[in-house]
Amino acid sequence: MSERLEWPEGFERTPADDRESYPHGFRVSRSTAFDNILEELRKMDARNVQVKTAAPHTQAAPHRPYADRDPDDPGVVIYFEGDGQQFAVPCDRWNNLRDNAQAIAKYLNAKRALERYGVQTVESEFSTQALPSGDEDAVAASEPPHEILEVAPDAAADVVKAAARAKKKEHHPDRGGDREQFQRVVEAEGAMLDA
Repeated sequence: MSERLEWPEGFERTPADDRESYPHGFRVSRSTAFDNILEELRKMDARNVQVKTAAPHTQAAPHRPYADRDPDDPGVVIYFEGDGQQFAVPCDRWNNLRDNAQAIAKYLNAKRALERYGVQTVESEFSTQALPSGDEDAVAASEPPHEILEVAPDAAADVVKAAARAKKKEHHPDRGGDREQFQRVVEAEGAMLDA
């Protein structure tokens, strides 16, 4: 029996029809993939780590779902704290828990590598994963939402949704796009549909 996976606000879901197995074949077991997430977070001195899926997790290793459980929703979300901020890293690009968990572990490793090589700090790289605090006001985008979506200021809802869908597909981080641009599209769509 599957539980409902709470997806963090501000992160788009991958349509179920777009999911497939990771094509390059992660060569790890599912339990190893989930263990790899914890190992990467340990190296980052992350605190209050939570690993969430739609499957029930074992009591002995609460970050791991039971091996014989394959929920309809293969998404994996990790929450953790670092340097006084809360972060979320979700992945549902792939059609199974193992591939999504290993993708998160690889993502965390890549972010740590940026710091090791002196390119930039993990904190700045993770700013796109930071969850907003409850008492902060949202910062308005400098570019008007209709310009981000390339639609008329008074475009109909179906036009806004279609434009946003195309832009999100173009900028989706799991497909090599820019997470910041993707987030701007999500916010622009929300602003236009709420207007």
